[in-house]
Amino acid sequence: MPVICVGGMIGIGKTSVAELLAKELGSAVFYESVEDNPILPLFYTASPEEIQAKRYPFLLQLYFLQTRFASIKEAYKQGDNVLDRSIYEDWYFAKVNHDLGRISSLEMQVYEGLLNEMMREIDGLPYRKAPDLMVYLKADFDTVLHRIGLRGRDFEQDESLVEYYRTLWAGYDDWVHKHYSASDVLVVDMNHTDVVNNPEDAARVVQEVKAALAAAGPRN
Repeated sequence: MPVICVGGMIGIGKTSVAELLAKELGSAVFYESVEDNPILPLFYTASPEEIQAKRYPFLLQLYFLQTRFASIKEAYKQGDNVLDRSIYEDWYFAKVNHDLGRISSLEMQVYEGLLNEMMREIDGLPYRKAPDLMVYLKADFDTVLHRIGLRGRDFEQDESLVEYYRTLWAGYDDWVHKHYSASDVLVVDMNHTDVVNNPEDAARVVQEVKAALAAAGPRN
């Protein structure tokens, strides 16, 4: 059975797609650490002055790196799981925050050094060396904002966050197509896909994923 990473913008529907695929493929979901994340609400609600003083963006990326590393090792060990975002995607979020001046160059150097060490350990795992497929959920910016609103997490709703979301969204395609190389990528257009409320959409996504896995073939 495969290991699948489901990636994409905040609020785009990664968890719903991951749960759908896990159910259809008979596997488990390894969730992004959000509900129990002590830093995430602080990251979204802090003032620029608090961000500079408390270094929440750097701390958040370290937290995600730690929890993601544990998840990906367990998922690879079991060999048949779905990752609700993965360690490969975390670097992109760190880079955006570095480009915005919210993570310093020294912090980014420390972060990338730690990430590289973790990736070397993952590459040396006896059970698997890479995911079999990344399912990239893509949508226009209005759809992203609408879905973030529907999700209803209070700390994600402030108007001041819109430009941050836009910056993340604007560079996502470039990261996927130019920087991600761990596996093949299946792009799903979420402007016209609702796997929760439309069974036909859900069935189509499952079939597209199965076809992409078959085309990719087995990995070492």
